Formats: sequence, C-alpha cells, structure tokens
Amino acid sequence: MDRTTSGITQCSLAEEILPPGRAVTPHHHRELEEIYYIISGRGLMKVGDEQSEVCAGDAVYVPRGHRHTLENTGDEPIRLLVVCGPAFFYEDEISDQR
Repeated sequence: MDRTTSGITQCSLAEEILPPGRAVTPHHHRELEEIYYIISGRGLMKVGDEQSEVCAGDAVYVPRGHRHTLENTGDEPIRLLVVCGPAFFYEDEISDQR
C-alpha cells in the first residue's frame, strides 16, 4: 500500500521476497525513513557503516540519507515487510551502486 495504490501519504507498507544469493541494490532516500521487518529467511543487512546478521523476527531501522542493502545469505527466500514514512515514492530512491 503506497501512493500508487491509495491516497496514503504519511506511510506505506510493502511485502518483498528476496531469493537466495540476491541482494537489494545499495541505495538511500532523501526523505524516507524505513523499517525492514524480516518474516522468514536470513541475511546480512547493511545500514551506513554498520552491518548485522538478520533473521525472522528482526526489525531494522533505516534513517533517511543512510545507504542500505540487504543480502540473502541463506538457502530460502527472505520474506520481509518494508514500512516507509512518508509513503514510498520512486523518485526519492537514489542508487548507490559502485
């Protein structure tokens, strides 16, 4: 649920699936703050200069402006929820691929 599916503007919610061996393209946001909530699977979450192993039940806060990525290091897909505030919009995402 985001700006493309409803009139919501202050937050958004998305379910994502990240296959084994794949990673979210490193990026940051000008305006958005995010929470990644891991439903199942395991991986390595990097936010700014910090990184930590994550698994089901973990939540990670991503402040605006912080480069972040999630890599699936396990044998099964990672299912996660991503909450954004304000509501996600594609123009706010800036790729940090190097």
